[in-house]
Amino acid sequence: MAELFDSNLYVDLARRGEAAALDFVFKPDSLFVDPDTLAGSPGFSSLDPTVLLATLARETSRIGLVTTASTTFNPPYVVARQLQSLHWASEGRAGWNIVTSLDGQGNFGVTEMPSARDRYVRAAEFTHVVRKLWESYPHRAIHEDRAGGVYADSAQVKAIDHQGEHFRVEGPSTVPTHPSGEIPLFQAGASPDGRDFAASVADAVFAASPDIEAGTELREDLRARAVAHGRDPDSLLVLPGLSMFLGNTSAQARELHRATYARLNAERRFASIESAVGLDLRAADPSSPVPVEGLADPDRPVRSRTHSDLFRRFILRERPTVAQLLERPEVVASAHWVVVGTPDDAVREIVDRVAHGLDGFIALPGGSWESIDLFFDQVIPRLVDLGLFRSEYAGRTLREHLAE
Repeated sequence: MAELFDSNLYVDLARRGEAAALDFVFKPDSLFVDPDTLAGSPGFSSLDPTVLLATLARETSRIGLVTTASTTFNPPYVVARQLQSLHWASEGRAGWNIVTSLDGQGNFGVTEMPSARDRYVRAAEFTHVVRKLWESYPHRAIHEDRAGGVYADSAQVKAIDHQGEHFRVEGPSTVPTHPSGEIPLFQAGASPDGRDFAASVADAVFAASPDIEAGTELREDLRARAVAHGRDPDSLLVLPGLSMFLGNTSAQARELHRATYARLNAERRFASIESAVGLDLRAADPSSPVPVEGLADPDRPVRSRTHSDLFRRFILRERPTVAQLLERPEVVASAHWVVVGTPDDAVREIVDRVAHGLDGFIALPGGSWESIDLFFDQVIPRLVDLGLFRSEYAGRTLREHLAE
């Protein structure tokens, strides 16, 4: 597990991604860790994403670098400066994954976590401030006229004097904008408030959509919300996470998936369901339908509104048995789209989703290094052969990659 804190691991993965002409590498983040989880896994313990991606910027030249920064606990001035610095260090390849955080308030002197709605209101103002700070020091203001003794046109570098509900920021930024243009914004909220925020600002949305129906509903809703915000719906990419457990045979893949989640015992699965939708199914007959009448109030406080809503929609739509629910990805892992099978199985599912309007996906090869190897060595080449993915980069910046 120590290799998770060795930057060489991530350098190697980023170089492989760049050789495959992937759009970007993405580093999620959390600002807390539960010591109890460390007995069986690293949990949320990880390197700071922006520091790590600055390292990758020096070791790569084309692949995008998407970092994560919370709008709930960070000051916008610091985030604006760090992101623009990463944009310069990578020559226009930075991206910002905007998160509102689920936990960690105790690390920042906050006694109680704000509600999801309050966090998104704060996130909207935070993002507005960051963008204004980026605009406050345009790169075109720099003249570097040594003969005339003029470094910059100071009239173009202006304070933003923001006075809002959550922030008071004078500005201007200390870092000029990069000539490649504004940093692309990413978001992953799937609750109504999260969707509305994402539709108002994001260039791409990381979508939790375990099946085609959930993915189609989310994409259509986000595009409609983008139009309501006066945006072109095609300017918003919806990218579901694709968790792949790949093997040379289906049997190998199934065993890999089983072994990966073997530590997740029945009690933890029941606890996950109870936390998300309020159902205690411990004494229920595994073959009986999940009792929808026992679902908790959808507006009650929950740790993750996105996770809870996905649980609820699946139960109401599919009416699964208790046994079927216990095997769902929302229970055993995250609420991502999951493929357990061979590279051919993965390609077949991707092609099927493309037919339903897939904009792209976040690749999450899991369980073993073999999954990663099979993804790079077999899945990507087959998508290239089918004309569904590029064989080489056409542009040099992240925004150019996203536009291809």
